[in-house]
Amino acid sequence: MALIFNILWFILGGGFFACLFWLFFGLILCITVIGIPFGIAAFRIASFAAFPFGKELIDARKVGETRIPTTGFVNFLWIILAGLWLSIGHILAGIGLFVTIIGIPFALAHFKLAVVSFAPLGKRIVSKDTAKAANLRSASDAVEKRFKN
Repeated sequence: MALIFNILWFILGGGFFACLFWLFFGLILCITVIGIPFGIAAFRIASFAAFPFGKELIDARKVGETRIPTTGFVNFLWIILAGLWLSIGHILAGIGLFVTIIGIPFALAHFKLAVVSFAPLGKRIVSKDTAKAANLRSASDAVEKRFKN
């Protein structure tokens, strides 16, 4: 089912244009040395924007990767400089699609992209099953840590 939704999204729901936009945005960011981490995050979002169904972006630490210590600060800068505006754009596109009954799945994809575009650094694209397992493991680790003390 995710494959069918991804194909329809890419052709009819704006996935092609969202992917192109994020790729272009990533190229612009990579022109400057300071913008390279933002550009890499934009490329990651571009692949997610092209085919979002059946996938989720989760914190890299939940899948065993280490995060750069300044990721939180850089995400804060991203929110101020670009994330807020990109999220608003995806929310408005989602609202426009939500008005039509047939566009509701595509609207939900835009809402997912709005959340992702708010703070994309330190995130990884994984399948929904992997995301569920990683979130469950993270929650059980947090409970275990809390009751150990």
